[in-house]
Amino acid sequence: MDLEAEIRALQLDSSDENNGVVTPENHNSVGVEKLDKAAEDLKDEVQESVPVPDEQQASEDHDQVMLHTKHNPAKAKEKAAQEKAAKEEAEEKAEANKKRHLNVVFIGHVDAGKSTIGGQILFLSGQVDDRQIQKYEKEAKDKCRESWYMAYIMDTNEEERVKGITVEIGRAHFETQSTRFTILDAPGHKSYVHTMISGASQADIGVLVISARKGEFETGFERGGQTREHVLLAKTFGLSKLIIVVNKMDDPTVRWSKERYDEIEQKIVPFLKASGYNTKKDVCPWWSGPSFFEVLDSIEIPPRDPNGPFRMPIIDKFRDMGTVVMGKVESGSIREGDSLVVMPNKEHVKVVGIYCDEDKVKRAGPGENLRVRITGIEDDEDKVKLKPVPVVTEFVAQLQILELLDNAIFTAGYKAILHIHAVVEECEIVELKSQIDLKTRKPMKKKVLFVKNGAAVVCRIQVLNSICIEKFADFPQLGRFTLRTEGKTIAVGKVTELSSA
Repeated sequence: MDLEAEIRALQLDSSDENNGVVTPENHNSVGVEKLDKAAEDLKDEVQESVPVPDEQQASEDHDQVMLHTKHNPAKAKEKAAQEKAAKEEAEEKAEANKKRHLNVVFIGHVDAGKSTIGGQILFLSGQVDDRQIQKYEKEAKDKCRESWYMAYIMDTNEEERVKGITVEIGRAHFETQSTRFTILDAPGHKSYVHTMISGASQADIGVLVISARKGEFETGFERGGQTREHVLLAKTFGLSKLIIVVNKMDDPTVRWSKERYDEIEQKIVPFLKASGYNTKKDVCPWWSGPSFFEVLDSIEIPPRDPNGPFRMPIIDKFRDMGTVVMGKVESGSIREGDSLVVMPNKEHVKVVGIYCDEDKVKRAGPGENLRVRITGIEDDEDKVKLKPVPVVTEFVAQLQILELLDNAIFTAGYKAILHIHAVVEECEIVELKSQIDLKTRKPMKKKVLFVKNGAAVVCRIQVLNSICIEKFADFPQLGRFTLRTEGKTIAVGKVTELSSA
């Protein structure tokens, strides 16, 4: 019998006992008593029908549940370490599989079209969209510079756009199927040669842009023109490969004339040979040569040493959540967390961030132009022992005299501006040690008091402030330099001996 039927039966029994008269008081009291009793009986039946586990079984079940929820610190730590190692391995594999990287500096006389070519490259490689180009076209037209709009991609500040000349080193990035490129757009005006030198010191190869327009080529190539000086500076700062781009062939004074191209080639090739470049390999024949992109892709990367001591000349620094330094890695590799020494101040720092082509990376090797965020190391922190770059105020060098001002003589006491990697310092020639025989390339025995244009000499050079340099034989990138005076390059040289600061 179910519960409802029992309740109805109890209610009927209650009516019989009260002579068929149901009063509220009697119904409630009797009904509740019998209902409670029925509920108790039903509860007992239910408990008898459901088996109750014994204490041992209940305890075992509890232990099984607890086993799954219990925290195991050792296993969690091991798993975290494995995940970290796998992540680092994946990052290193991705770094290893990155495309090769090449730094390309565009050099040449003012108005040769360097910035315009750089802008065209970025547009054709998809780095700039049509909307941005339309904006530049309108801006150039408003300034009455309609033909310069492509140059605005590289010339970003207002001064450059108003004057129509590059003042600072423009920097941009693009990629081909096999190579990542960093473009360095150097100024061509003679007033900014020191900035051009900074760009050349960060590059692996150079692109010499020559204007074919009648009169422009001649102005750049004649004595005092920047075409000549830029070639000499490129060679001095280690640009062993130089691509020659003859620009403005569509100019009305040229009209794609092969005769004009041949004329320029006949004049420029002997000068390139005299400057130390091998021009036998013609990779761009007039009639069937590869495109500029194909030439860039085919260039061999200069040898680099990822395992050598870390060397990165600082070309600039700024504050952004700490100190950020910029430069090109000339030797060795850098990782996030590395401890380094900034010379010549011997300041110990830690690397907290590395940025390459606007992307944050964990590590970087030689040839990369980087922004590195650093922080100081406290006295109680471990300072690793490194091989810092030498610091000097005096050094011995082998010097090639190019062209002295007003046919002056070069002797002890001669003062000039020294340009060596990212360093620009006033210097003085304190001693001429010997003159070099240009035929045998060996020092001559007779004592030398002075030399003139075209001579080679071994001399001792002194600077006012301590500088960081290396011997050319150890680190060519940090051991080659130029001497300039009154805005003109008068000599190039290489460091042969170092004196302590």
